[in-house]
Amino acid sequence: MIDPRALVAYCDDFLAVTQFHDYAPNGLQVEGERSIQRLVSGVTACAALLEAALAREADAILVHHGWFWKHDNPCLIGIHGRRARTLLNAGASLIAYHLPLDAHPEVGNNALLGQRLGFVAREPTAIANGLVWAGRLAQPCSAVVLAEQVTQTLRRQVTLVGHTQRLIERVAWCSGGGQGHLEAAAALGVDAFISGELSEQTTHQARECGLCYLAAGHHATECDGVQALGTHLAARFGLWHEFIEIDNPA
Repeated sequence: MIDPRALVAYCDDFLAVTQFHDYAPNGLQVEGERSIQRLVSGVTACAALLEAALAREADAILVHHGWFWKHDNPCLIGIHGRRARTLLNAGASLIAYHLPLDAHPEVGNNALLGQRLGFVAREPTAIANGLVWAGRLAQPCSAVVLAEQVTQTLRRQVTLVGHTQRLIERVAWCSGGGQGHLEAAAALGVDAFISGELSEQTTHQARECGLCYLAAGHHATECDGVQALGTHLAARFGLWHEFIEIDNPA
């Protein structure tokens, strides 16, 4: 067992939290009443994850998308109130790490996404404090073939826009809502950029920058980091851990 604050202190140091200016608080968002022995991880602290975790008698829930986002109403009413009551009534803790978990070189979403997709020469770039990574395909292929490979690996249909007829060798990627980094990624000289979401302007930017853009799903590109962090914590502190997948097509 470990005290929630002690676990969070370790995570804060391990993930270098102080290096990031984030849109939500990282670390302990709700402090539970007991020490942590049973840990559940998941992508988003939605009601379905809370209920599934508490059914497993979790002492703490570790997520990538927690609560209290920058532009949210801070009042615990409506959906936020119901979620908070569920957690507080159970006496469990909520722990969340956002950008620090995207960027981490070992358990980060981008490090693991590049590994999972089989890219080689993977490394973080200087873009957005290391959130954007770059590398190469083991074997150059068409954009259509790359899109199909990503679709099969992530089990989520990819949307391909931009210069879809070009040969792909050099790639950059940023998990989740990283489409805003497309122009900066294009300046790296890559052939394709992969992220989670497709905004209205993204297609035009990809065309005008001369590269392919693959929208592979915000949720689908961010499942690996929190699961890996949970596994790491379980091994280090002797905790029981389970990752729970709550499907999200976004």
